[in-house]
Amino acid sequence: MATVNIEDAQAHLTQIIAGLNPGEPLLITKDGELIATLTRSRPKQWPCKAGSAKDTTHWMAPDFDAPLEDFREYME
Repeated sequence: MATVNIEDAQAHLTQIIAGLNPGEPLLITKDGELIATLTRSRPKQWPCKAGSAKDTTHWMAPDFDAPLEDFREYME
């Protein structure tokens, strides 16, 4: 588990929270003694909804499904 002292936690709280994975605890200490545990919460919902890109124009290269040179020997 990661540990940080209270002074560093106060000075860099935003960066510390951004660096935590959801559910990962961070121990906060003062003078070497544990005083708090910080845990990033899990997202309440998925960041996108099914069908949200339905009307979005997607670009695909004209040769998207063309055979690749690297695999030519396997296709013969």
